[in-house]
Amino acid sequence: IIFTNDRQLAQFKKQYFNQDLLTDVIAFNLEEKYDPLEGEIYISIDRVKENSLEFNESIINELKRVIIHGCLHLIGYKDESIKQKKQMTHLENQYLKISCLN
Repeated sequence: IIFTNDRQLAQFKKQYFNQDLLTDVIAFNLEEKYDPLEGEIYISIDRVKENSLEFNESIINELKRVIIHGCLHLIGYKDESIKQKKQMTHLENQYLKISCLN
């Protein structure tokens, strides 16, 4: 997990996804076929702070949510459609409930 800022994630979003927008988390799956899970999760602390204010959530809980979200991406979940976003949000909420950091 790499903590960074809006500028870095916006740069990644444009470079790797051809999108010009801010995001809170980007996950890169680096594993080779049949190898153990390996990847990098980049988190914008700027977005985590903004999202915590926007959603009236603590910074810690918002940070936990984006870490979970990034991990879900690493294991293959996508959030490109409304259905996929709902599924990921549901899983995030489930994992937040059992978080050892509560």
